[in-house]
This record gives sequence, C-alpha cells and structure tokens, in this order.
Amino acid sequence: MYKEFYGLREKPFSKTPDPRFLYLSAGHREALARLQYVIEEHELALLTGDIGCGKTTISRALMDSMGDAFHFCFIFNPRLTALELLRVIARDLTVATPSIAKDELLKEITDALYRFHNEKCCPVIVIDEAQMIPTREIFDEIRLLTNFQLDDKNLLSVIIMGQPELRRTLAEPIYEPFRQRIAINYHLSPLNLEETLEYLDFRMAVAGGSAGLFYPDAVQKIYEYSGGVPRKINVIATNALLEGFGRDAAWIDADIVEEMADELNI
Repeated sequence: MYKEFYGLREKPFSKTPDPRFLYLSAGHREALARLQYVIEEHELALLTGDIGCGKTTISRALMDSMGDAFHFCFIFNPRLTALELLRVIARDLTVATPSIAKDELLKEITDALYRFHNEKCCPVIVIDEAQMIPTREIFDEIRLLTNFQLDDKNLLSVIIMGQPELRRTLAEPIYEPFRQRIAINYHLSPLNLEETLEYLDFRMAVAGGSAGLFYPDAVQKIYEYSGGVPRKINVIATNALLEGFGRDAAWIDADIVEEMADELNI
C-alpha cells in the first residue's frame, strides 16, 4: 500500500524495537553511553522513562553494541516470586534444570557465573517493566545478585528499566539498601520538536524513503499530539502515511495529520 507509493522498502514506524531504527537523540545517546559504562564496570543501573520513550529499543541496541564478551539475559515480565526470578535467571545462565530448593539454586547460579567468568564473558541481567515487580523481596534478590563478586569486580551486571512510578517506589526509605547499589541512575525524556523532525526523517531514510516527506507544519502537529513520545509518533506517522496514500498526496502536511488525528480521537 503506502510503502510502494512513498518508495519505502519496509514500514518506517513499526512498533517492534528494531535497533536499526533507533534514533539517538541527545537523551538516548546519553542513556546508551551510561548503560555501556555500567556493563563494562559490572555494576547496577536504573533506567526510567515514560511509556513508549524507547527504553526497550535502547536495551536491544545496547546488546548489539557490546559484543561477544557479554551474555544478555532479558526478563520482560517481572511479576514473579523471588524463587521464580532466580530460576529464570538460572535458565538464562544456561542452567538446564534449575533447582526448586533455594540453596541449591544459588549454588547453580554461582557455578554458572564462575563458568562465564572463566570464559571471559560477563552476564548482563536486564529486567524490563520493573515497575510491575510485586514485592520488596524481589528487589532484595536483585540487590543480592550484586554480591556475586571477585575481589575487584562483580561477576555480572544488572540493568533495571521501568516507568516513572518505579522511581517513586524506590524513593521509599525501605529501599535505601537497594538505592545504594545503583551506580547509574538515568531518566529518559521525550523528544523535543527538533528531535521529532529528525526522528521522522531518520526512520524514513532507514526504511528506504526520503527525508522531508513530513512538512514542518505536519511535524509541529505530530509533536503536539504525541508529546514527543516515540511510540505515539509512530502511531500518528503511520496513520498519516495511510491518509496521505489515500489522498494521493506526495507530501504529508498539517491538514493530513489533523484529519487522521480526528479519526483516531487523538
């Protein structure tokens, strides 16, 4: 449909977290650099941001950037008991059949971490949607993971990602021991107007199209409707392309964006 009409090889505003389409705004670039540092130093990091700001995409780009010396373990649904969390981590650390007894399970994790260390590979535990973690006990287990260490460094890195309410949770006094383990603490903000323009042009170019398809007045409207949140920009831009295709319009202007926004009740 609109792909052929606008000379695109693929959809430029897909919802999947494809690192090829990661536009590095100043905030995204800073977040990526800080997470790379934390991994190299085998520390614990906290990354927060509003829904759709690109946290998951950054984590995928992070994995691609670090090379074979790091083994990434992703946990996308942290609504687990403490034992379930440890068993998921053990499986990600290639423990074939994790024990259901905690003492045995911890020994299996310890053995796996030393095996990775001997292979000169550092495991990286990435916990997404961490605002959904149900109990303090889970945070205690995450904190205790950083106790797996040698004399000069930890045996693994941990990255906790979540929505802004995670910060409010961790600000409570009972989480002081956890906060003290956080080496890097960063909040990812939405794009500004200029970055929204660059984001649209960048993703169009990656998809095989041309920059400048969206007129400045259209970019202004997209920014106003989306608040600079990349996921919202994707929805609006996709529907604007569909609307433009339906109109046989060579360019996307503010009128097309407003028409589409009315239909979507944005």
